[in-house]
Amino acid sequence: MRPSTTFLLFFLITAGFYFTACGPTPTDDQEPVATTTHGDVIGNFNDSVFAFLGIPYAKAERFMPPQDPDSWAGVLECKDFGPVAKQVVPWYPDSVQNEQALFSLNVWTQGLKDGKKRPVMLWLHGGGFHVGASNDPMTYGEALARKGDVVFVSVNHRLNILGFLDLSAFGDKYAQSANVGMLDIVKTLEWVQNNIAEFGGNPADVTIVGESGGGGKVGTLMCMPAAKGLFHKAIIQSGTLLNTMTKEKSQALGSAVLEKLGLTPEEVGKLDTIAYPDLVKAGNEAIASIAGPRTPGSPRMFGFSPSADGVLLLQQPFSPGFADISYDIPLMIGSTLNEMMPTVYGEKTLTLEQAKERLEKDYGDSTDQYIALFAKAYPDYTPQDLLSIDKVFRPYTIRTADARASETSAPLYVYFLAWKSGVEDSSKGSFHGLDIPLAFNTVDLRSDWTGNTEEAWEMADKMSSAWIKFIKTGDPNVAGKLPTWPPYTAENGATMYFDDECRIVNNHDRELIHFIQPTE
Repeated sequence: MRPSTTFLLFFLITAGFYFTACGPTPTDDQEPVATTTHGDVIGNFNDSVFAFLGIPYAKAERFMPPQDPDSWAGVLECKDFGPVAKQVVPWYPDSVQNEQALFSLNVWTQGLKDGKKRPVMLWLHGGGFHVGASNDPMTYGEALARKGDVVFVSVNHRLNILGFLDLSAFGDKYAQSANVGMLDIVKTLEWVQNNIAEFGGNPADVTIVGESGGGGKVGTLMCMPAAKGLFHKAIIQSGTLLNTMTKEKSQALGSAVLEKLGLTPEEVGKLDTIAYPDLVKAGNEAIASIAGPRTPGSPRMFGFSPSADGVLLLQQPFSPGFADISYDIPLMIGSTLNEMMPTVYGEKTLTLEQAKERLEKDYGDSTDQYIALFAKAYPDYTPQDLLSIDKVFRPYTIRTADARASETSAPLYVYFLAWKSGVEDSSKGSFHGLDIPLAFNTVDLRSDWTGNTEEAWEMADKMSSAWIKFIKTGDPNVAGKLPTWPPYTAENGATMYFDDECRIVNNHDRELIHFIQPTE
């Protein structure tokens, strides 16, 4: 039997799932020490894996780009996660948030100073560009480091109004303010280049990985000149929501924030001393005054998120592809069957006629056509499936994959998770974020999502093996575990369909998706 661990406090948020718990427990007889460019750090050791938690990688003044951290004397204890970025959520109390000390990263590895060059994975947490942290147990890197002998790095960085308030209209001092949250991640990649060899990693073999908002961050890095050369492969999991922020829009939002605070452009410096809750309140009011409330299920984002200024960020990702500076990057991209849809799997006795009656509210006289296309895409569908299919991430994943395949010949692989949660009496389906504990092989840390069943562990073994293989080679094919996985083209639509029986499908749902949500 595999070990089972229970973690309290789990939360569903708009663009991801987050919860907090204790980190890996070190043994008494091994306290590993590593040397970084700014000082020595001591970490934990557990069953062949070293863990260093809360290593400082930067410092920054409010709205300013990150700088190198201060050096320290002696050995810095890095056995617990560092503070999280400032955010307004009930599960991270003020006591664990710190605007100045949030700049930390975590490393899991099987080797220290051993001369090996292990592939490196940088995980970027979800939560849009708004909330989240790197101390989510299902994203602990210990399991992947142990199974795949990769070096796993995760990071906290600035979010929301502190990470993406555009004040560039008010002087050269603030020229980069709209994107400092992403510059923090670039700074992390620079830290990896300068330090990861000490932890047994290869700085010339870095894969950036993210789910939901973290997938958006991966796509954004693929459009940032400052990140070019700092990573070499990319994985985007359910991350294709469209960020609409241009320099014009973000500058207008920045001006609106000043107006809500009663500040003139000459008083912009006073923002440094305004309490965070007051900044958030003004930011929310400014967004509402310009864009109004966001429509639930909309694929478009407006607010405090990276701004395409043509310099730091050449273009927004997924619009429909990526900047040409990343045309050489192997990419894996995918989504889940249900994502963030309100599912009806709990309605065990739902009939086809009852489902059809509900569908007519959306599709009217075209309901029969919808059902026929659904049956073509999913021959074994249930009435519950008809009402629970994702209508946002899958359409834009196809759109992005098509564009990517047309703009470059770099390897491109597409996946689709249809496997449904194995929790007893679960009504969740294949929901947003379910691919994380499967791909990270952390079923025991999120068994209330996946179920701690043999089927869940088998799926985790298949997905994590594919992720590890891609991180190592840029190709997710794993002989003996999955069918041969060909690169994607718009013509072949080749997609790894993860389910109890994994298989390759070819444009299986293109007609259905185009019917549900035609994309421009």
